[in-house]
Amino acid sequence: MAVWVILVLAACLVLPVGLTHVQGAVVEVEGSSSARATTLIARGMPAFGTEQVSLAFDSRTLTADSEPYQRAVAAAAQAATMVPGTGHIVPVPDAEGRDPHHAYLGIGITGDNDARQHLLPELRSATGKAVAATSHRQVTVALTGTTPVFTEQIKADLRDLRYAEAATVPAALLLLIVGLGSAGSALVVLMTAATSVLVTTGALAALALILDVDSLMVTVATTVGFGLGLDYALLLLLRYRTLRNDGLSPRLATARATKSAGHAVLWCAAAVAVTSAALAVTPLALARTAALVAALTAVVTAAAATTLLPAVLPRLDALLDRGRVRRRDRANSKEHWARWARRLMDRPWPHLLAALAVLLLAAAPAGTLRTGLQMNRGIIADTDAGRGLAQMEQDGLANVTLLALPHTPSAGPVDTTDLIDTLHADPRITASAALDNGRDLTIVTITDRIPADHPPAERLAAHIRSLAARSLPPGQQAFTAGPAAQLADFHQALRPALRQVTVIVLAGAFLLMLLAFRSLLLPLKAIAMNALSLAASFGLLAWTTQHTTDPIHLAIPLLAATIVFGLSLDYEVFLVHRITTHYRATGDCRTAVARGLTETAHPITLAATTMATVFAGLMLTHRDDFRQTGFLVATAVLLDATLIRMVVVPTLMRLLGHRNWWLPTPLNRLLPPPDAPPHDVPEQRAGTGYASASPSAEPTTAHNQGSHQ
Repeated sequence: MAVWVILVLAACLVLPVGLTHVQGAVVEVEGSSSARATTLIARGMPAFGTEQVSLAFDSRTLTADSEPYQRAVAAAAQAATMVPGTGHIVPVPDAEGRDPHHAYLGIGITGDNDARQHLLPELRSATGKAVAATSHRQVTVALTGTTPVFTEQIKADLRDLRYAEAATVPAALLLLIVGLGSAGSALVVLMTAATSVLVTTGALAALALILDVDSLMVTVATTVGFGLGLDYALLLLLRYRTLRNDGLSPRLATARATKSAGHAVLWCAAAVAVTSAALAVTPLALARTAALVAALTAVVTAAAATTLLPAVLPRLDALLDRGRVRRRDRANSKEHWARWARRLMDRPWPHLLAALAVLLLAAAPAGTLRTGLQMNRGIIADTDAGRGLAQMEQDGLANVTLLALPHTPSAGPVDTTDLIDTLHADPRITASAALDNGRDLTIVTITDRIPADHPPAERLAAHIRSLAARSLPPGQQAFTAGPAAQLADFHQALRPALRQVTVIVLAGAFLLMLLAFRSLLLPLKAIAMNALSLAASFGLLAWTTQHTTDPIHLAIPLLAATIVFGLSLDYEVFLVHRITTHYRATGDCRTAVARGLTETAHPITLAATTMATVFAGLMLTHRDDFRQTGFLVATAVLLDATLIRMVVVPTLMRLLGHRNWWLPTPLNRLLPPPDAPPHDVPEQRAGTGYASASPSAEPTTAHNQGSHQ
């Protein structure tokens, strides 16, 4: 308990500092054309900086060519040069159809993401004061660009996250009170989950000081951590209450619950950690951060459930029944699920086929998903960065691409005449120009009318690269930088990364389940069931977005293939771990499935409902990717905990019989022996309706080894 108090205090100290270093969408791809271009420009033309932002000027009364307006623009340029970290400042060329009351300056800013983000307030303040003083407030200026836009989005994201938590925490608490029957038990579970979330978020805030942490990752860590924390604490608390009702003392019940339910919790956390670790092998910085976040979340939540909760349970035993809202009726609840288990065991085929039909029907639209990345302009429309962005897009200055052309010092500037002539003829391009550093680098700046996050921007980026290959001298290397080029590289790298991650996730999940259940068929079944529930969730997400122009966030397929897949394995472990325990104790598959389902149905459905509520809270936010993530995970969890775990898995295991635990002899020798059945697994449970082996009967060696065919 003292260790957890120290961790909570440390988290409270680091959170206010670390959250200020959280960034916008991190879509960098190592070794890509955009990454190499950024490196070349930063080295060859440092005045261009590592990013180019814009000052967007506007006036209701003055035109851009008037003398007062020009003085205001010059004053802003002079003020910008005095800010440390700024570089080259150039006027943006006129574009056809530009509003005569508008003018623009391009500014190069230097440093990494964190340095650029912290440069913005001073740059915004200095230029704003200079323009206001020079023009007597007749001209306004807005600082916009990738970092300014994402900085405003981060503020809105954190604000939205607080609103979502304000709605989901009371809803989760209400569900827990109803599901557990008392406010005391619900508060103990909520306290454990809240502690794990606070420590996880504090650790993530500390990582933000040294790594590029996306605001989406903060949201994932908070919601996944809260959901997992509730799941794991619920499993252990319900096992504890069952043992207390069987007459065990608080200390002994805690020990037994930690041994049995804690074992399942550790396997569940390992499933999330293993599947998310697959993201670490991709060249995508965002994916590697997500891997670290998910693994950290799983470790902290499992640690809280298996160390903090057992430490406080015996001391809070008298408080668990405080605030009782209903009389606990374990017999009726058990009998309800026992009747359902009997129905499944007696008629497995109709239930199995009906559930599979529903899931396949839901999965049908999954092939129509469209992925992309949106800047969510609605949540920043009232900010300077949002207004400046909208103004530039209105004037045909939506995106700037920099073409980096390295050359040897003796070769001189690269001949870009044909390239620029062709670009000028393209109606999508508003301006283009070339300049050389006099040594080894030529840069072509290209301004176009297409916002970087719109699908045609990726096609234009590919066209510019293709055009450069045809129009430049033979053998000339060309690398493109800029928001659209970076997003195009991310999208292009996403497909092979998703395939690679999927293979690693499936292999890791298979090996983990093989060790957990000592079976070949159970891991294959678990993978198939998770894939089916995930496909159904994507199908429903595609169906809900098919009549909108909103694409699915680029990161969501990766998150779904790993983190959501790991979350689905949780309920598989909950259910099959208990079934396997009964099977090893009795040797009767039908009885084991019925008992395992009867005993885990309540915790699984309660935990799933609570986790779905937590993720559904993201649908109250204003960001499309947050809402999409919330819908996808909530849907996946509900489908998994109802149709998959309560229907498909029990019926399949009933039909497979003893083959569920088939294990070839060579593997049987290699794998560690199974755990002995815990003391809290009785030979006969009231309400299952199935007789088991007699208490004196010993399971066969084949049953104990899990290799009976």
